[in-house]
Amino acid sequence: MEMQYFVSWTLPTQLPRSLILLFSYPFEKAGEMLHVAEAFINKSYHRTVICRGNVLQPTLEDALSVLDKIAVSIDVNDLSMMLGLVQSCIGTKFTSQFGDLIADLAIEATKTVGVDLGQGVREVDIKKYIKVEKVPGDQLEDSRVLKGVMFNKDVVAPGKMRRKIVNPRVILLDCPLEYRKGENQTNAELVKEEDWGVMLTMEEEYIENICAQILTFKSDLVITEKELSDLACHFLSKAGVSAIRRLRKTDNNRIAKACGAVFVNRPEELQESDIGTTAGLFEVRKIGDEFFPFIVECKDPKACTVLLRGASKDLLNEVEINLQDAMSVARNIIKYPKLVPGGGASELTVSATLKQKSSAIEGIEKHANGENPWIGIDGSTGAITDMKENSIWDAYNVKAQTFKTAKEASCMLLEIDDIVSGIKN
Repeated sequence: MEMQYFVSWTLPTQLPRSLILLFSYPFEKAGEMLHVAEAFINKSYHRTVICRGNVLQPTLEDALSVLDKIAVSIDVNDLSMMLGLVQSCIGTKFTSQFGDLIADLAIEATKTVGVDLGQGVREVDIKKYIKVEKVPGDQLEDSRVLKGVMFNKDVVAPGKMRRKIVNPRVILLDCPLEYRKGENQTNAELVKEEDWGVMLTMEEEYIENICAQILTFKSDLVITEKELSDLACHFLSKAGVSAIRRLRKTDNNRIAKACGAVFVNRPEELQESDIGTTAGLFEVRKIGDEFFPFIVECKDPKACTVLLRGASKDLLNEVEINLQDAMSVARNIIKYPKLVPGGGASELTVSATLKQKSSAIEGIEKHANGENPWIGIDGSTGAITDMKENSIWDAYNVKAQTFKTAKEASCMLLEIDDIVSGIKN
């Protein structure tokens, strides 16, 4: 079926080095797909037939099958290999002068939050469960990955509550520890002078009851996303319980993953299984002029914090950008431990497979019959080299996604019936 074989690149004899970057862009592939689809549109083929029939979809399947054949499986537990792959991502960036520091942090952080879902499927949510905390001061080499979480807060009553607890029992709440006001307008008629004291007593008894329910489970640390009244602070500190209030939802989610706690909406629904017990240490430390609670030394944490130290905020902002790139590469490799050759070798192999007869152009003769899928373009020299020997790789899932995105983008544009202009003629 000749209409399948359309993904091909016509390379000039003198190939510009900047052109090799286009091999990885899905919209370059989408443009080629749309160019070929134009002929079918001129022949009155329906757009649905082109997108979901025997044109684009079979071609996508053929391209993915080629990637499957040339993909190489790797061992994500091989630290030296992982370091090499991640380091290649940030080798030209600012942090390359610090050696393997950023690559080490990225690999350790992504492996910490990785969750095995079974059947070879892994979930690595670096956006939700990895927090990068930038604290100016010290050297960049002092940066590290914490087996737990840290955040910029302090206990409610620093002079009365403990700031260091070993093996804490943690309770997470997303409800306020204060007297609940009426949702609607409430009228109260005070006849006697003692009636005002009765109302205050009722409020105190309510707060004392909810604090008593929390203290029943012998907790050491209470963290709530909402408000915590002074009266509740009094009852908790009197019992030796530390408390933190107004914590962000995202930080609370990471604490739950790190120490095994479960969110509780109402204190009366609290159960023993909701208590977080896997944290080894809670400690409030002062760094500079700020206080940071550390919940660390957790057993098998599924959330972590990357603590970045450095001379200035500008330096830390640049390091964070490089770190995010490195963690994205590590996540892709851990989720899909497969690699395909880089430098345009994968695209050229797909092109040679889809188009059985390629043009005899100098520089890609070895790809004309698809015999060597490892031949690609060296971005430094512009020479045609073996990608396997030079360790130039692309993540399999990223490369496969470029073909999928190209197909979806082409279909989205082809299925547009008309364009309505907002300009009056």
